[in-house]
Amino acid sequence: MTRSTALVTGANKGIGLEIARQLGGRDFAVWLGCRDRDRGEAAAATLREEGIDANCLTLDVTDAHSIAAAAEQLGDRIGALDALVNNAGMSFGRRLPPSQEAVDEMRAIFDVNVFGVVRVTQSFLPLLRKSAAARIVMISSGLGSIASTLDMTSENWNIASVGYSASKTALNMVTAKFAKELAAEGMKVNAADPGLTATDLNGHMGSRTPRDSAAIAVRLATLDMFGPTGGFFLNENADTRPPRHPW
Repeated sequence: MTRSTALVTGANKGIGLEIARQLGGRDFAVWLGCRDRDRGEAAAATLREEGIDANCLTLDVTDAHSIAAAAEQLGDRIGALDALVNNAGMSFGRRLPPSQEAVDEMRAIFDVNVFGVVRVTQSFLPLLRKSAAARIVMISSGLGSIASTLDMTSENWNIASVGYSASKTALNMVTAKFAKELAAEGMKVNAADPGLTATDLNGHMGSRTPRDSAAIAVRLATLDMFGPTGGFFLNENADTRPPRHPW
């Protein structure tokens, strides 16, 4: 039986590395899409020491040439891609109000969190289409919820930074559009909110560990044929039933 294959972007540390580890534990051959090759190779070596079939794939989500080269390289190594987890993301970590946040920083955030996801998904679609049951997972955030942003009782009420939040709102729409397009082909495309997790991205704020937060992405990457598509799922909603509240 052919082993399933997964690509996880931004996988040399944090939630991405843990997603790769947990997929490897489910007998996936995992490819760690990493901008820094040395760090990616070190992360892959760590997983191999744990008995996981892991390899590094040099991939910069902001560079179309890098993505194209990575897609060609992976296509030479595998017959099909069964799961793509768009985990790579960025934030400057500054909590400035919209009136003070630099547009250049917002643009950089969107280039990774939105356009990077579109670039990667488009480039790896040919390999995904060779799978009998491809799954695409977008790592989103509750900060992208407009309803939550306007809710005074929400933990998001006091979060200012517009660039990161708006990028996740846009990513949710990207998820929905890809889900609609690819549904007829049997692909499932969903967004996962891992919750506030202590990683380098947020200065290690939050009570969740990467191990806990990776669970929802892994579940969505391994959905059976009856699983949902076009949804936004919180980490607590590990059984991936349709969300009670929209996006």
